[in-house]
Amino acid sequence: MILATRRAWLCCGAVLLALGLAGCAGNKPKPKPLETVTPRIAGRVVWSAKLDSVRFPLAVVARDGQFVVAGTDGTLLGLEAQSGRQLWRASAGAPLTAGVGSDGRFHAVVTEDNKLVVLDGTQVAWRAQLSSRVSTPPLVAGERVFVMGVDRAVLAFDAKDGRRLWTLRRPGDALTLLNIGVLVAVKDTLVAGQGPRLAGIDPTRGTLRWEVPIGTPRGSNEVERLADLVGPPVRLGNRLCVRSFQASVGCADADTGRLIWSRNAGGINALGGDDEVVAGADATDRIVAWKTASGDLAWNSERLLYRGLSAPAAIGPTVVFGDFEGYVHFLDRKDGQPLLRLATDGSPVVGQPTLSGTTLLVATRNGGFFALRPE
Repeated sequence: MILATRRAWLCCGAVLLALGLAGCAGNKPKPKPLETVTPRIAGRVVWSAKLDSVRFPLAVVARDGQFVVAGTDGTLLGLEAQSGRQLWRASAGAPLTAGVGSDGRFHAVVTEDNKLVVLDGTQVAWRAQLSSRVSTPPLVAGERVFVMGVDRAVLAFDAKDGRRLWTLRRPGDALTLLNIGVLVAVKDTLVAGQGPRLAGIDPTRGTLRWEVPIGTPRGSNEVERLADLVGPPVRLGNRLCVRSFQASVGCADADTGRLIWSRNAGGINALGGDDEVVAGADATDRIVAWKTASGDLAWNSERLLYRGLSAPAAIGPTVVFGDFEGYVHFLDRKDGQPLLRLATDGSPVVGQPTLSGTTLLVATRNGGFFALRPE
């Protein structure tokens, strides 16, 4: 988790601020030792793939039976979800700070020199220079490519020729997160995170339709008041559930822009959930689950404190988290009890586990992609 101003990076000593402003890495509490887990469900690693590393905020795309992934060096892969077979391989030609967005044909990433690179299949179709750094993966939908910078400006491009269609630039906060934000399509509305607010945007014109606050900034300085929305959101039909950094979690109706519920809650990573529960870990890695319909507390767990938990995914009867040692923890969705633990390559799990069919893909900092199949 990195913070950015429009002109400078904020550091804690010589270390970039991380883990919800809890302090420099040397001052972090020791991770809670792992308990022995007697598997209560079956599951295993069914295939794996490797890229150089994943040292940027990654959101894996699952579409049409394949995963689309990217590595730090700009390599993109299409992997068959069932078997892990490589369907295609391409390159953006430069290291990445954000990626990847895909509609199955067009794939979009952003490079370290702030260039949006769009590929048609495996060939680079066009590039566009951006004025702001980008950490949120581009969204490719309706033959358009949507990009949101760390300054929270939203831009739309024609996917075929790179023509810029519109820019929505709204008053922003001086301090923003250099992490995945909210950028998602819900029916005919583009929904973006604008500070602590969800904003519904007309994707053809770039005009604002509605906005709704999820979090309320509070504190005596800009760092304490930071409340950017952290993506990707949980999408359940027309409902979006999302975390406001270190402030709250909540769900909103993306058709009307109506807030359904919001609860005060610390935390720095995205949520995972389904129609029953929405779950996430706070800055200490205490896991909290809320009832999706009402926001009432469902359960909490302190079994994985200070283990650097990833954003979770809700898979059938389980909620799944990765940790800083590459372990993947399957917890019972009803009460948070451990059901299964699987190992990957020993490096931190990054991003959010992503499901395609019955295959769950987990990415690690060292560039490992591990397909898990719980049974």
